[in-house]
Amino acid sequence: MRNISSFNDNWIFVKHASDAMDAVHSAGEAVALPHTWNAVDGQDGGNDYHRGLCWYAKEFARPETDPAERVYLEFLGAAMTAEVFLNGEKLARHEGGYSAFRVDLTDSLKEMNQLAVSLDNGDNDTVYPQKADFTFYGGLYRPVNLIIVPESHFALDYCGTPGIKVTPVVDLEKKTAEVTVEAWISGPADRAVFTVCDEVKESAVENGYARAIFTIEQVHLWDGIDDPFLYTATASLESGDSVSTRFGCRHFEIDPQKGFFLNGRSYLLRGVSRHQDFKGAGNALTPELQKLDMEIIRELGATTLRLAHYQHSQEFYDLCDENGIVVWAEIPYITMHMKSGRANTLSQMEELVVQNYHHPSIFVWGLSNEITAASAVNEDLIENHRLLNEICHRLDQMRPTTMANVFMLEIENPILEIPDINSYNLYFGWYLGELEQNDEFFDEYHAKYPDRCIGFSEYGADANPQYQSAAPERGDYTESYQAVYHEHMLNMIEERPWLWATHVWNLFDFAADGRDEGGKHGENQKGLVTFDRKIKKDAFYLYKAAWNKTENFVHVCGRRYVGRTEDLTEIKVYSNQSQVDLFVDGKHFGTQSGKTVFRFQVPISGTHIIEAKSGSCSDRIQIRHVLEQNPDYLFIKTAPVLNWFDADEFDPGCYSVSDTLGDIRSNPEAGSVVNQMMAHAAQSRGDVADAVKDNPALQRMMNRITLISLLKQGGSDEESVKQINRVLQGIRKTS
Repeated sequence: MRNISSFNDNWIFVKHASDAMDAVHSAGEAVALPHTWNAVDGQDGGNDYHRGLCWYAKEFARPETDPAERVYLEFLGAAMTAEVFLNGEKLARHEGGYSAFRVDLTDSLKEMNQLAVSLDNGDNDTVYPQKADFTFYGGLYRPVNLIIVPESHFALDYCGTPGIKVTPVVDLEKKTAEVTVEAWISGPADRAVFTVCDEVKESAVENGYARAIFTIEQVHLWDGIDDPFLYTATASLESGDSVSTRFGCRHFEIDPQKGFFLNGRSYLLRGVSRHQDFKGAGNALTPELQKLDMEIIRELGATTLRLAHYQHSQEFYDLCDENGIVVWAEIPYITMHMKSGRANTLSQMEELVVQNYHHPSIFVWGLSNEITAASAVNEDLIENHRLLNEICHRLDQMRPTTMANVFMLEIENPILEIPDINSYNLYFGWYLGELEQNDEFFDEYHAKYPDRCIGFSEYGADANPQYQSAAPERGDYTESYQAVYHEHMLNMIEERPWLWATHVWNLFDFAADGRDEGGKHGENQKGLVTFDRKIKKDAFYLYKAAWNKTENFVHVCGRRYVGRTEDLTEIKVYSNQSQVDLFVDGKHFGTQSGKTVFRFQVPISGTHIIEAKSGSCSDRIQIRHVLEQNPDYLFIKTAPVLNWFDADEFDPGCYSVSDTLGDIRSNPEAGSVVNQMMAHAAQSRGDVADAVKDNPALQRMMNRITLISLLKQGGSDEESVKQINRVLQGIRKTS
């Protein structure tokens, strides 16, 4: 009979040791799992968090077993490269910090045992990820289990498999599902017994394999957030070993003109992406924190989730199954292609598919993310993607594959032909360019390739809730601009239902230790919710108003923008109701009918209570009129760039900051000025910036942007911009 017990207590963490036995005999720090050594230094900025080799050690007595039983250790997440030593003997090596693996201890066990596990999250050229905009936490950050099984047992040695595989094929017309249940067995066994819906079938075991096929009449479908119904399949052996898994019966398809269909009906996939870390905890999440994340996702009303940029925990995939969230799952093949990393991409993909095949929430496998950001599209990169695509379809004939493509990748590039469907990460209106360029990009793509399925895999703008503005603009890091940005993006998406899925980047702020921007060290602040999950930014409620169909609410924006200098201030309300009433100091101010966003222009002279109501829903904030702007509201301590210049400061016959970067660079003298300026500009985008700065496609895209727009994004001060403009005004354009 299978016995699984927790192995999480009584570990010693050792930051430096010469070898396994040195680690075992070191004093170290007493820890319980899950644990990461980067919970603090991986989140405080500086790009100096500890990356290297550390150790976990533990002494334990031999567990009580029958003579023929086998003893395994199961590691659910060990970042990034792990080596396991028992009594000084190396038993296993695993490369990849996000998937499960197991180690057979049986033949090396003594009465008392000394276990040492080395973990290495250091820089190398073989194990992904290496270059990406997030912290690569090290440690045994997910639980470890001790598993004891009979000699004849369901397989534990292959790719962390659950030992059972369930493939449901739904016939919507007949309202039936044909369910194939497969199992792989180690040790001597003649037959296996399978159970689905109380129906029992026996199957002969041949070459360690058995299967049974069931037909479910009047099948109860797994129907997204409306009805995420789950069945259970069980497999048993005469030895007493037994495994089971939940599964869901669903049918999906993607139409390039109409988008995603679930169980025969149009089902808009509108949602967010998620990283698996938390302020102060790193990626060593407790079950309570996992559940909290899902509660916030459900409050938002999202129907889909991109679990980026690696395999997440089984615990969280289970929550997605239970809550009907349609999931994009992917491996950390990201930013930069490494010639020596191909084997690792293939092994991580194999583990991702094998370990997660049974989850009905997962509907697509992601091959890579922004892999051309720092790598040329050459035959080696293309072949790597072909092999990944092939392994996905060999292991799973039901789900499609996709890629998240960096915004500067040309839509004609042949790499887009490899996956079944595609998606793009676009940041026009934040990193560069204007919001409308997002619309233009997708319209151009859809017009040129009407038979291709295209999605929107990342979009977002950083926002520190401390920063507020009555006139928000790109690059100011205000909560106000993030709301304006997402209002545009939401409208853009709603007008294009053929986008098969859209994912906001990101649901939560997350650690990127190389970042130092927007008033925070070591954080990417594109989240709709803060890193500690305590503040839901205004943009969160925008999407809640658009997507949440079950909880009636109104939300008054700008509650952190208390002191306001304007005499007439905009009060913005987000709601999923069709009519909103606004009250100022208890008196009815106005009524608006509409959808999602409601705007009121309210005169202010003192301290005011602003309340929005719709039916039984209400929300209120307090604001006050002030004479001087609160400096704490500003990240960039300047006036808007457009107000810095007088009309006579621009000679149209000479170059200026109003010209595009491409036009300026077309003149050798003017181009030299700008190139020197950009070479010395302070960049705070983490270590990925160096890898992408020479990307030719990115340079072509930047050449279409005005210099003043780029300078605004970089936070240049008034005098610096004027000085650059004066220099350019001294260079005459040639016809």
